[in-house]
Amino acid sequence: MKPPAAKKIVSLLAGIALAVAGALFTDIRPPATFGEAKRIARDIHADDPLTFYCGCRYQGNRIDLASCGYRPRKNPQRAGRLEWEHVVPAWVIGHQRQCWKKGGRDHCTANDPVFARAEADLHNLVPAIGEVNGDRSNFGFAMLGGSSGQYGQCRMVVDFQARKAMPPEEVRGAVARIQLYMHDHYRLRLSRQDRQLYEAWNRQYPVSARERRRNREIACRMGWGNPYVGEVELWRCGFAGAMTGLLDTARRLIRDTLDNLLDTLPKR
Repeated sequence: MKPPAAKKIVSLLAGIALAVAGALFTDIRPPATFGEAKRIARDIHADDPLTFYCGCRYQGNRIDLASCGYRPRKNPQRAGRLEWEHVVPAWVIGHQRQCWKKGGRDHCTANDPVFARAEADLHNLVPAIGEVNGDRSNFGFAMLGGSSGQYGQCRMVVDFQARKAMPPEEVRGAVARIQLYMHDHYRLRLSRQDRQLYEAWNRQYPVSARERRRNREIACRMGWGNPYVGEVELWRCGFAGAMTGLLDTARRLIRDTLDNLLDTLPKR
């Protein structure tokens, strides 16, 4: 094979490789705002629409409270509404930033890029019953001895006097892994007691298949996964959806390269 022909084949293979990379990674971009993050979160959870703490089914912004035996504590109207909760509250993130002192959350969102990224981090957003989100407020998590019937069959516990909340056992591991990720990724301060609690929950409650799927979906939207949940092979993101365009690009490159090769062959 003559050198020009070999170079063209190498160029062809390189073009196909670039097409693969472009098709798979071009669209990965973290959400820029909390509003955008909420829209993406709805899509991520659309195939398995269950609230995080109580396991209620929901459709759109309305929650089927009977599906999980939830009983409103005080606010039936808010209890029937879906809200997107920050597991690490925006209040906690903001109070470790100078921007909060100058104008609260709105000022931080508009003027502090680190806060804005943390506020829109999909790993930290979960679908929650509005009343539970409001009751939990910016309280930290802890082991509590309170009644588990505060919200009917939902085993979430909120101690208003102690300003602490205790999630149900089935999500304690997920809560811990989100907390550890957020504090590491954004260099947030975390007390020794809280870190010990989250590390214990992380060990005690292993990663579930549902949590692993969520991490994969979010990684494909953010560009990185939560390492406490597990590694994500980003090259798999959007693979099936990219194949049609990829094959079209490969066919065009092959056709054009072969045409050029034929032009270089000696005429008889």
